[in-house]
Amino acid sequence: MQGVQQMNLKIADVMAERVISAQPHHTVEHVRKLMQRNRIHAVPVTGPDDEALGIVTTADLAGDLENGASISQIMSKKPRVVPAYNDVSVAARIMRKHKIHHIVVTHEKQVVGMISSFDLLQLVEARRFSAKDASSKPRRRKS
Repeated sequence: MQGVQQMNLKIADVMAERVISAQPHHTVEHVRKLMQRNRIHAVPVTGPDDEALGIVTTADLAGDLENGASISQIMSKKPRVVPAYNDVSVAARIMRKHKIHHIVVTHEKQVVGMISSFDLLQLVEARRFSAKDASSKPRRRKS
């Protein structure tokens, strides 16, 4: 296909490796401050073996929540995870399909990173990936 550059980048190549995580017993107030201080929009909630138990995003913290409440009460359980060795296109497909902006990156079930829609947009901006040629016909969905 003309105009398409193959994406053979791995998630490990573009993910944020410095993972700031929380534990289920942490409070809403603690996680809010953690996100503000580090200028992040999502925090994986991890268990004793650094496995992903959930995820808390700024959207989860919006609204009138009790500061002393445990984040285990508001976190999204069973977060979307993707192995670090997968292609970046896998993360993009998961985000689009599930309408989410953050995915927890794992290696042997342990949290090793995060990837966001902003990370994927940086690939486009850096022209490491380019869109399909405009002359190709769009696929039609069947109703």
